Amino acid sequence: MDALLLSRIQFGFVISFHILFPAFTIGLASWLAFVEWRWLRTRDTLWRDLYFFWIKLFAVSFGMGVVSGIVMSFQFGTNWATLSEQAGNILGPLLSYEVLTAFFLEATFLGVMLFGWGRVSEKLHFLSTSMVALGTLISTFWIISANSWMQTPQGYSLVDGVFHPDDWFAIIFNPSFPVRLAHMVLAAFITTCFVIGGVGASYLLRGVHIDAGKRMLKAAVLFAAITVPAQVIVGDLHGLNALEHQPTKVAALEGHWESAPEGEGMPFVVFAVPNERAERNDMEIAIPRAGSIILTHTWDGEIPPLKSVPASERPPVKPVFFAFRVMVGLGTLMLILALFSLYKFWRGTLYESRVALRGWRLLTLAGFVCMLAGWYVTEIGRQPYVIYGLLRTADAVSPTLAAAAVMTSLIVYMVVYAIVFGSGMWYLTRLVKKGPLPHEPPQHTGGGDKTPARPLSAAGEDFEPAPDFHVARAGTAGRQDREE
Repeated sequence: MDALLLSRIQFGFVISFHILFPAFTIGLASWLAFVEWRWLRTRDTLWRDLYFFWIKLFAVSFGMGVVSGIVMSFQFGTNWATLSEQAGNILGPLLSYEVLTAFFLEATFLGVMLFGWGRVSEKLHFLSTSMVALGTLISTFWIISANSWMQTPQGYSLVDGVFHPDDWFAIIFNPSFPVRLAHMVLAAFITTCFVIGGVGASYLLRGVHIDAGKRMLKAAVLFAAITVPAQVIVGDLHGLNALEHQPTKVAALEGHWESAPEGEGMPFVVFAVPNERAERNDMEIAIPRAGSIILTHTWDGEIPPLKSVPASERPPVKPVFFAFRVMVGLGTLMLILALFSLYKFWRGTLYESRVALRGWRLLTLAGFVCMLAGWYVTEIGRQPYVIYGLLRTADAVSPTLAAAAVMTSLIVYMVVYAIVFGSGMWYLTRLVKKGPLPHEPPQHTGGGDKTPARPLSAAGEDFEPAPDFHVARAGTAGRQDREE
């Protein structure tokens, strides 16, 4: 394997780990803001217990996301120096804006969010949680803007092979950005939603943490019943946008090699094994005209087939084709489960429905799989370009990069990631298994709250002095005075 292929594998490996944790924290930060808001409104201690349970998972996930993101950023200089040199005038500022607006905002309030309960006022603590949630969304804005510009570049001029910004508004709000931002944010929220609902359903099936399990599952069902259908609509818009700007990617994910006879419409290929050498699908199962209806919203619409461009301009068909079907298949199951669970909730039988509970437990991590599959479709589907139509991936790799060096670093990444992220996942699993236990944190003392925080023992537990503690201490002090 050459340095180009190894660099692509390495970057794909690193980003596959990285995307999981920021996406999870995007949804989890908003969930924590909602939970703390409910606690402040109702003073129901179960909401407070849920907050302290999920904030532990947030802290670990946030840390792993930062670690994996730092590693990924170095690869722009080590493996993709040509990309950095030619597109740095545009990608550099976009990524810098993410640091200046989002990361600084998160860093400012994260410490208060994690350690400020009982040390600042309730309003300030809730503001901190909300600002962290806002920061994750702003971060998503800039990252998706940068990636979308690479998918649908606009607002630039190309001088001697170097991209120069001409219109920052056009660069940031490039043609694919709005729909891709909505698609990604919904994906992050749905991923977190199914984790919360799956954990709640698991508790109910095990017969532990019943009240917490019911509350988490109820919130997840109601949220999923809104967001999953919305994601279907946004996904359709995303597909239409890709068809307009990246038709070869759509042809690859559909396994569409050549135009159908006139008047027959385009079929939807449910399953096949794309044969790139022979330029056809083997073992194909297709629904007549369904592809035209889905992609063009017409009875006999057509899209440019793969054979309409040279083989050198096509992405790898197999990974794009199968990743798309994994995403759509799991997304369909999530939609069915969300609607079925909503029906059971309306009938008042959700918590007793073994089918619904087992479905949520089974699909707990389905959002992560869908998100990875969607990213593979997006990133592999734009090949052979790293900046679509303008800069080929083969021309973006560092020219002096040695294959042996990339292989060595890839092996090191795999070993370190297995240790670090394996330990992190083990700890997260342990926290989930333990569940949201009753929690009595120190009371808020900031602002106008006059209630003092309860003292803590050396072990970190609440210390409750004996009734005669102060009297005994006073008597001892008196004896010491007399002796002196």
